[in-house]
Amino acid sequence: MPKNSKKRFEVKENETIDQCLDRMKKEGYMPIRRAEEPIFREETRNGEKVMEPVGRTIVFHAIKH
Repeated sequence: MPKNSKKRFEVKENETIDQCLDRMKKEGYMPIRRAEEPIFREETRNGEKVMEPVGRTIVFHAIKH
């Protein structure tokens, strides 16, 4: 498989999943995996740094077709 045959597509803040899939298709990629990744914010509690989950982002792993 050529080096640039894989790419990650993240669903942008003001974008639907379908819009992301359309963008992927226009670039010549086909989704092979969907993942939801947490978004963390660092906070300080009682003098300790804590990673607090504040949301999630959807990422598609895709290959050239």
